[in-house]
Amino acid sequence: MLRVIFYVDGFNFYFGLKSKKWRKYYWLDLVEFSLSFLKQEQELVEVNYFSAVQHDKGKHDRQDLFFSANKLNPKFNLYLGKFLQKNSICKSCNKTIRSFEEKQTDVHIATKMLRDVVLNRCDISVLISADSDLTPPIDAIRELKPDHKIFVYFPPDRFSFDLKNKANNVLHLERFEQRFKKSMLPDSILLANGYVLKAPDKWK
Repeated sequence: MLRVIFYVDGFNFYFGLKSKKWRKYYWLDLVEFSLSFLKQEQELVEVNYFSAVQHDKGKHDRQDLFFSANKLNPKFNLYLGKFLQKNSICKSCNKTIRSFEEKQTDVHIATKMLRDVVLNRCDISVLISADSDLTPPIDAIRELKPDHKIFVYFPPDRFSFDLKNKANNVLHLERFEQRFKKSMLPDSILLANGYVLKAPDKWK
């Protein structure tokens, strides 16, 4: 069996779904979704999801529900970076505009992909992202293990020529809506302690 590990660029994936107006698929079972792409001779080792904690309370709470639901599956791993405050001056009104910039995600993905290859934990790496900043770790993997397979699955409404040219195989996830539909988490999930995780109403 060929061992497969998935690496999901959380915000790239999220904003792809958002731009496609696929909010209804936010409540996604990422392990089930990943399994839907495997062939008979392949086995899933794990799904690694990379993101950062939201500062907005509503977004944070919905994100936390999503993380908690997916973490119930032992094959799901969560890696969190951080948001750093970024101030800029509006050229027209001269006011300070506060925003937040995601940090560490690319580094976390690159480090994990390289580590898994060096430790011989997988035969195929599947990257779900369209961030061309992730080409350097692919180049490094090619140098370390030329026969290692790297697949890139582009989130909806996302594409990168650089990643396409580096990959052994490419898929556009917007063409697989049926797999999204079949990989949704239950609307309500009862935990062992009696607490119920519910899909956010805003995501329905």
